[in-house]
Amino acid sequence: MAPAGDRASFLAAVAAGADAVYLGLKHFSARMQAKNFGLGELSALVDFAHERGVRVYVAMNVLLKPDDVRAAGGLIERLARMVKPDALIVQDLGLISLARQAGFAGEIHVSTLANATHPAALQVAKALGASRVVLPRELDLDEIKLMAEACPEGLGLELFVHGALCHCVSGRCWWSSFFGGKSGLRGRCVQPCRRLYRQGGAKGKPERLFSCQDLSLDVVTKPLLNVPQVQSWKIEGRKKGPHYVYYVVTAYRMLRDNPADPVARKSAISLIEQALGRPGTHGRFLPQRPFPPVRPSQETASGLLMGQVKKEPGGKSYIQTRLDLLPGDLLRLGCEDDAWHQTIPLRRRVPKGGRLDIPRHPSGHLPPAKAPVFLIDRREPELMRILADLEKELAARPVPPEKEAATFVPRSFAPPTRHLRLDMGVYRALPRGAGKGRAGDIGVWLERAALLDVPRPVTARTWWWLPPVIWPGEEESYRNLLAEARERGARMFVLNAPWQAGLFEPAADRRDGLRLIGGPFCNLASAETAAQYAELDLEAAFVSPELSGAELLSLPRSSPIPLGIVVGGFWPLGITRILAEEVRLEEPILSPRGEIAWVRKFGSNHWIFPGWELDLSGHRRELEQAGYGLFATLREYWPKFLDQNTRTSVFNWDQGLL
Repeated sequence: MAPAGDRASFLAAVAAGADAVYLGLKHFSARMQAKNFGLGELSALVDFAHERGVRVYVAMNVLLKPDDVRAAGGLIERLARMVKPDALIVQDLGLISLARQAGFAGEIHVSTLANATHPAALQVAKALGASRVVLPRELDLDEIKLMAEACPEGLGLELFVHGALCHCVSGRCWWSSFFGGKSGLRGRCVQPCRRLYRQGGAKGKPERLFSCQDLSLDVVTKPLLNVPQVQSWKIEGRKKGPHYVYYVVTAYRMLRDNPADPVARKSAISLIEQALGRPGTHGRFLPQRPFPPVRPSQETASGLLMGQVKKEPGGKSYIQTRLDLLPGDLLRLGCEDDAWHQTIPLRRRVPKGGRLDIPRHPSGHLPPAKAPVFLIDRREPELMRILADLEKELAARPVPPEKEAATFVPRSFAPPTRHLRLDMGVYRALPRGAGKGRAGDIGVWLERAALLDVPRPVTARTWWWLPPVIWPGEEESYRNLLAEARERGARMFVLNAPWQAGLFEPAADRRDGLRLIGGPFCNLASAETAAQYAELDLEAAFVSPELSGAELLSLPRSSPIPLGIVVGGFWPLGITRILAEEVRLEEPILSPRGEIAWVRKFGSNHWIFPGWELDLSGHRRELEQAGYGLFATLREYWPKFLDQNTRTSVFNWDQGLL
């Protein structure tokens, strides 16, 4: 399954023998920096692909905001009528129901951003109407097999085998949003994890503490051929050019079709090495030989090194190239952190060993001697001829107009008949004397030590918060822990992924007083999504605090269930399963702008926190008047180095969320 961010990459995928292509539209795509596709152009491309037996999937894998419902539904309606793709890929559960309302009859695939990380999630996804789930990139082979064993009939699995890795778990990263309102959940991530960070104070060495190498499962994909539930090998790269797409798709097709052929394996590896990606890693895939994807001292920029900057006495910069360079090739000088960083399109051929003068940066900054220059995209004549021939076939096809109006009208919901009033502090362990307050005003993260520390009479009056991520091998222990909690009297639970509803049997458990609420880590942001949560027997839900103030205040008026919000405490930049050995826990980490972050481990995950708390208390009255009745403060204990009089944040309250 190949990525396509533009027309040339789409055609390269078809030419390379991809079985399916996934892509995004101009709106509601998790790769908004890619060129993406209009409906008219895409209609012709889909017909072209279908004639060749290639399926096309459209990614609308973004967080659905309050005012998005009509526009998203209208776009899906036009997509279903004009384009007829084979599937939609969605992150937000609200888009599942919205797609069916808009008349989309194809498959629904659940994006890796939806964070379906444990076996019970698969049954929930199937019940909601999904036909495929894209697995997290952090899973190892044994965990993939656990997911496959639990996969219900009629549901398939999809797995990333190649491409960029995020440092944080997909769907569990707010880093870009914290640092400027550009949300990774909305397809506009500015990749703060790729930047240089320092530990050890201002004199610490800047390193890429969180920048991952590319995933490249290459030859270790062979065991996946024996896991039939894994229906698709997925290649990441919707911002890549046709060269990357053609080379990587060709390589993995060879590995799939010739798993026992050493010559094919060698050729495939060679193609991957020439695809102009980042250095590759098997990551966690092999449980007996995990390979750390973060190596802070190494460069993780994409591309093939072409040379290093040399200087003439007068200051002019140039390189002598290590390979032939072709017209249309794209070079990158340095990295984005560098003031002299730039991309350089070539307009003429430069032979191997030839001289290429480096143009002056528009800002006037000059690159230092030995600065690296990388080839990041190229236009090989043979590939260009193949694409030109395909373009000729496409040219004869009429492109339908895109101005066909949508008639979609979103459904409206009756307001909730029940109103909850809770003001909840959420703790890792019950503080002394906290159990004497009003019933329901205490939340505790569900771990066994914390459960046993709470007196039985208080257990029933406590909201037990499940973690934002449960991995496949952890599900059984959490099932046992939930059973133990129920035996001790616990009845109230906050789910921090909607899939965690699969850990309960609501029809039977309701008779036993079970109460379930969706937690803030579910990323709920629209009334349509709230309606899906009601289908999962959640009586209320916390919204994502990532939204702007105007969006937060508008949401309760249209929601079919009561809503809550986190108004204070440490909200994480992100949650990760991987951490470089060089990153020390509970110590300050300085960003390029001097912002403080720190890392704390809970279970098998690391939480990366900013050096300041979220504080929406100044807007409490507005939130109450808007209809919020549930308020939570996340009470993490402060790290010793951090001044408690530090600044606070209102997150995106005063700015729009992109």
